[in-house]
Amino acid sequence: MKIQEILEQAVRQSASDILIIAGMPAAYKINGLIQRQGERLLPNDIEALTRELYQLAGGRNMDRLLEKGDDDFSFAVPGLSRFRINALKQRGSLGLVIRVVSFQLPDRTALGIPDNVMAFARYTRGLVLFTGPAGSGKTTTLACLVDAVNSSRNSHIITIEDPIEYLHQHKQSVVTQRELSTDTQSYDVALRAALREAPDIILLGEMRDADTIRAAVTAAETGHLVISTLHTIGASSTIDRIVDSFPPEQQQQIRTQLAMVLEGVVSQQLVPTVDGALAPAFEVMSVNSAIRNMIRESKGHQIDNVISQGAAEGMVTMDQSLLRLVQSGRVSREEALRHSINSEWMQKRLAAL
Repeated sequence: MKIQEILEQAVRQSASDILIIAGMPAAYKINGLIQRQGERLLPNDIEALTRELYQLAGGRNMDRLLEKGDDDFSFAVPGLSRFRINALKQRGSLGLVIRVVSFQLPDRTALGIPDNVMAFARYTRGLVLFTGPAGSGKTTTLACLVDAVNSSRNSHIITIEDPIEYLHQHKQSVVTQRELSTDTQSYDVALRAALREAPDIILLGEMRDADTIRAAVTAAETGHLVISTLHTIGASSTIDRIVDSFPPEQQQQIRTQLAMVLEGVVSQQLVPTVDGALAPAFEVMSVNSAIRNMIRESKGHQIDNVISQGAAEGMVTMDQSLLRLVQSGRVSREEALRHSINSEWMQKRLAAL
């Protein structure tokens, strides 16, 4: 089987990812479930497929993969789709993990992204964070947010991504998209440079370390809207994760800065539905004066209570979001319980339905 055939098969079956690892057939992730199809692939087969893929990607050089053990990039096949590639070495052979990305920007209504999440597209300054485990749809949500700004405001949007997945056309805004390794050497360097590039909004693919976090907070302090992601679940754990990235003597300073610039935290996860699809569940925190004081005074454990009582401000906890999916008939009680943050709270609410 050729790599082109594998890519076509994935698009035809609406797969989100393709896993090509020696010792098993090509595997397609469809609605969160991995399905193996075809004949078992040997190391030589994988190497041949990898070389075909690099040729498809405009003749990209495989030296980085062969020397460093992994390589991230993206490319498009005209008339088919865009693909985000992670090429890697494992157990002495090559492997491929390929994310399928549509040419079309996602439809936030069809995806179930609610108004209280899209409301952050109206913000003009501060720091907004989107969090959740890998594969939870953060990049897709961010693409919807950027498109909402692009369609409604006259702004300069700079995105710094690793790699670029969705391509944005210039609508009412100008969108500058930069890719790590291809256009810039690191998030930190690109973010510092962005401040000299007349931005209104900066989208940072991921806050990976203290240097990047510090640069993002500084950019937000200077009056820009900075949007980024973290691999955390829940607003309070996100704040703790940011603070813990710094040495103890700097933690109170970053708390004070966060209390000033943080405007919202959206956590999301994808939950299997009763009809075999996936539905997003969102926790949404809009930062108010009470939450700012809690961040400053290291009282993160009290934030969940504010979120649970903040419906009038568009706030909702992850467990409240899951419960609504159960009430709508889209998600089973078992799945809601399995994905819940506070299982005791969830069990009580499910028993009352």
